Amino acid sequence: MLSNDLVNGVELMLQNPKKALIEMSIPLIISLLITSFYNLIDAAWVSGLGADALAGVGFFTPIFMILVGFGNGLGSGAAFALSKYLGGNNKQKADNAAIHSIIIDLIASLIITLALLVLLNPILNAMGAGQTIGYATDYGMIVILGSVFIILSNALYGISRGEGDTTRPMYAMIASAILNMILDPIFIYNLNLGVKGAAIATIVSSVFVILILLYWFYIKGDTYLKPNLSNFDFKKDISIDIIKVGVPASIQLLNNAFFAAVFSALLTFVGSTDSVAVYSTGWRIVTIGTTPLIAIGTALISVIAANYGAKNYKNIQIVHRYAMKVSIALAIIVAILTNVFAGDISSVFASSGSSVRIAAELTGFLSWIVIYYPTMAVGVASTYVF
Repeated sequence: MLSNDLVNGVELMLQNPKKALIEMSIPLIISLLITSFYNLIDAAWVSGLGADALAGVGFFTPIFMILVGFGNGLGSGAAFALSKYLGGNNKQKADNAAIHSIIIDLIASLIITLALLVLLNPILNAMGAGQTIGYATDYGMIVILGSVFIILSNALYGISRGEGDTTRPMYAMIASAILNMILDPIFIYNLNLGVKGAAIATIVSSVFVILILLYWFYIKGDTYLKPNLSNFDFKKDISIDIIKVGVPASIQLLNNAFFAAVFSALLTFVGSTDSVAVYSTGWRIVTIGTTPLIAIGTALISVIAANYGAKNYKNIQIVHRYAMKVSIALAIIVAILTNVFAGDISSVFASSGSSVRIAAELTGFLSWIVIYYPTMAVGVASTYVF
């Protein structure tokens, strides 16, 4: 039996996994959509600087995906371990795992930052950044130097998801997104910082969201899990539980970043930097389209882990099949909407200056990429189960 003070979120994951999946997915969908939208707004503001600036930021996109991939992956590892321990009614171990996840993220972010600082220019040159490399490095250096904030925020999100709370991270991400939307035009145009301004706005927004999360954990102190140093007692098995899920999840997302880099290089070779602008901008829009699928998969990790810890194996099969059905239905709806409104969507990013010349290609990209959505719906749910 669960202890009386166990959070309602974990109780729901064990007693009604379908309902838990939906209740956890909705705030995740909202928060991830908001994040995706402010990345799109970044692109919309940068497009005002011209197609080369948009392409330069696009060349950095695969590297940005590496940072986000590690953050999301390690956050998933944290959510898995915490839900597993709470499902097994071991609050003390869950508290210890919470501070383990923060320390692991800090170490990982330091290593990744140093590696990317050294490899940034070689990677951009290998991708064929060419005349846009100045824009790419101006944007990229700032983001890399602030990467600890991007990665750490996901560890803190993972702690909240582990205890079945996806609502608070939603509030934090919405606040961060609104701040980013306000700062973008100020830094890019009013302060005349160009693409550097877009990068600074992104990092400032990431810092802001961490401050909100830290306030909840350490000042207000009303979260169920307590990631305090006083609860830290290094345990190899806890670290392994976080890493054995976090690293494969990160590698899966790194695989996406690798292919994005390869595609950018191929597009430069067979086309031009305009093609990279089309691809990177189009993929930002695809990110919005696939957000509900990622959200369902992310919520699925916590639901499955809680039931795994409680040895409720039948619930794992039930919630996996349910997640597949919901994901496929959503993917088909999003695919139809994207195809119908492809021209209208592309006009937002190709309506002024030299960016106009990419409008037709961007519309074509959006019309065809919809084939990808239903296949991803099947893949995400099943991959996240494993």
